[in-house]
Amino acid sequence: MLLVAVPGFTLFNTGKQANGAGTTDIPSIRDANGMEFILIPAGRFLMGTPFAADVNGDEMPQHEVTISRPFYLGRYEVTQAEWEAVMRDNPSAFKGMDRPVDSVSWEEVQAFIDKLNERAGAVVYRLPSEAEWEYAARAGSTTGRYWGDDGAEMERHAWYADNSGKRSHPVGQLRPNAWGLYDMLGNVWEWCQDWYSPKSYAAEERIDPQGPSEGGGRVLRGGGWNGYASHIRSAYRFELNPAHRRRNLGVRLVMEKR
Repeated sequence: MLLVAVPGFTLFNTGKQANGAGTTDIPSIRDANGMEFILIPAGRFLMGTPFAADVNGDEMPQHEVTISRPFYLGRYEVTQAEWEAVMRDNPSAFKGMDRPVDSVSWEEVQAFIDKLNERAGAVVYRLPSEAEWEYAARAGSTTGRYWGDDGAEMERHAWYADNSGKRSHPVGQLRPNAWGLYDMLGNVWEWCQDWYSPKSYAAEERIDPQGPSEGGGRVLRGGGWNGYASHIRSAYRFELNPAHRRRNLGVRLVMEKR
């Protein structure tokens, strides 16, 4: 493993990343808080779902989206240890320092991000946009789930209703996607930055979309430990009042250089 010192964080290679030409080394950063981030390359993808797979009617039209700039996304969901180190409390229903923090509202996540940014120095943290989240989850795949359409693979990649035992699990125990991201589907739902609209796909920008300018709920992605298999899909969308907490809600962060 090659380590390169950079002010405020460490850059290193952690594996291979799939792209159109084959595979490349995956650049990964560990920040001063010990959180690890994977470099997600710029690119284009099909966002949403064809009609036959759309459960709620809000995943259409499937449309090509361009992510114009690379960004770093957390390899794992934010853990309880990482949250507690910043916020000095742990609201989680399922205690365990290596489990994802749960029972956090979108508003509380913003407070967590603000505190991180106050002391971050060379980097800045934020939530992913809904488009960034789906692009990273798919990791180049076009199937309903990033590992393909084989139902037998579900339990090897995602904690959901059939295998979770009605609780969250420590991050990184199951298989990652092709870009080295763990638990993008299952374990806990992950807040995104966007306001939710069931019709946003018909109107949104095709380059770095940021979602509607207002709304009643913020977007959640990925499904949780109590989700049905139909919820455990890269395109599945959910929304919730940003002040609400649930024990199946967590967070994964984007990190960028200032």
